[in-house]
Amino acid sequence: MHAVGLITEYNPFHNGHLHHLRESLRVTEADVSVAVMSGHFLQRGEPALVDKWVRAEMALAAGVDLVVELPLPWAASSAPDFARGGVQALDALGVDSLCFGSESGEIAPLQSCADYLCDHDSIVAEKTSRLLRQGMNYPQARGLLLAELLPEELDSEALAAPNNILGIEYLKSLRQVDSSIVPATIQRIGAGYHDTEIGLNGIASATGIRRKLAAEEPVEALLPAAVSQLLRQVIDAGNFFSADHYFRLLLAQVFRNPLGLVNCWLVENGIENRVLSVAENVSSLEELLVGLKSRQLTRTRIQRILVSILLEMDKDIVRQLFSAGPGYLHLLAASETGRQFLAQSRKQRDIPLIQNFSRVFATLKRYYGTETAASRLALQQLAMELRATKIYTLLVHDYSAGRRNRDFFEQLRMGN
Repeated sequence: MHAVGLITEYNPFHNGHLHHLRESLRVTEADVSVAVMSGHFLQRGEPALVDKWVRAEMALAAGVDLVVELPLPWAASSAPDFARGGVQALDALGVDSLCFGSESGEIAPLQSCADYLCDHDSIVAEKTSRLLRQGMNYPQARGLLLAELLPEELDSEALAAPNNILGIEYLKSLRQVDSSIVPATIQRIGAGYHDTEIGLNGIASATGIRRKLAAEEPVEALLPAAVSQLLRQVIDAGNFFSADHYFRLLLAQVFRNPLGLVNCWLVENGIENRVLSVAENVSSLEELLVGLKSRQLTRTRIQRILVSILLEMDKDIVRQLFSAGPGYLHLLAASETGRQFLAQSRKQRDIPLIQNFSRVFATLKRYYGTETAASRLALQQLAMELRATKIYTLLVHDYSAGRRNRDFFEQLRMGN
């Protein structure tokens, strides 16, 4: 079976994602689609609208064959780490192709840019560091470097568009991990990544859809019918993200352990002092974000810092995980075709694929042995993700149901 990989968030799954899914299967001539999807916390540093099991079920209902969770440290990080984690997961699962959306719609210029950046990695790193020290934020520094370093035949301005940047990181990651996965891209249509309005063909961005939901405006026309029905059920039950709950828990964590902030991933250059100072005088999440905004820090970077603080993501552990790669993958949903692919590719997988967490400790022990560095690191990944699930259950509007250890008893979502 030829498998195409998709690196996704589905927050929520919408018509643009459906277009991407169908086109990915078409252009790669794949038999099965494999989505590596962020869990409860996302690449832009935001908690997901609804939990990872609901989003996996949405993807399955819309036609995705297999949904595997992108481990937390990679899911809540910047584009290079997010891309590398997604590529490492797909590589471990044995997929044949990776298809991503881009503004370019052509793989050649993106591949040329990725190759150039890899070939000049030390120069890019040095110049990026210098620009950051001068007060630029990372997107500004990257845009300037592309304009300065890329050959004239490459359109540096076009390549700096959001989905092109992420696509370039996918291509760099494929090369860095020496993957045999064949990349492909399709042109993104409809609303742009950051747009809040409906684009062509009735396709809106996930950001725009979430804003419509917050304003209690209809979104049914922007989602596949099966997805819309699932989302409506969850929202009516109150099982969706509350910014107010998040804000209060975040402040509680900041005030509980102010000296521990400096140990959290991404907390550097004295930002912990600003977080403590601003947190004393704000009454909403938006006020906190605005208060922390600076010329050097983008809103997205601040959001990632806050997620790291809430979840106590130890920077030393995150660095070790990034160096080693995911210690295991968590299977969330599978169609019959997806299950056939898993059975066929079982011998190709080189890290554990966990379906039932009731046996997770035994599985990791059997795979890595006991008291090994790899075993300890996989258990650190597990502890971080179990904590993230427990905390996410407190971030929804109706958290009365309890069930904090959901990873241990949630059933695999299965489709025909």
